[in-house]
Amino acid sequence: MSSFDDREKAQEAKYMHDEAVKFKATARRNKMLGHWAADLMGHENPDAYAGEVVAADFEEAGDEDVVRKVVKDLQEKGIAVGADEVRAKLATFLSEAIAELASDPDA
Repeated sequence: MSSFDDREKAQEAKYMHDEAVKFKATARRNKMLGHWAADLMGHENPDAYAGEVVAADFEEAGDEDVVRKVVKDLQEKGIAVGADEVRAKLATFLSEAIAELASDPDA
């Protein structure tokens, strides 16, 4: 096997690893957002709501599906939280999720 093939396989493996970490971080971020929103709403089952938020991310590419769901749910409960605040929380929680995964890659 040539060194070119070795480098290509190494790059493919790194890409796969990076994508897996990105997926885990995004799911963890969405779960954190779900718990935050559930707390604001006084939701009776925060874990279930967090699962709904994680599932909402599979509706379309990007974060807007998650933002729309959380803003809609909060507004239905009479809680005035806008999309910009939810996006800011997403950014904060993503940083936290990445830090958690970096400290415990098996999590």
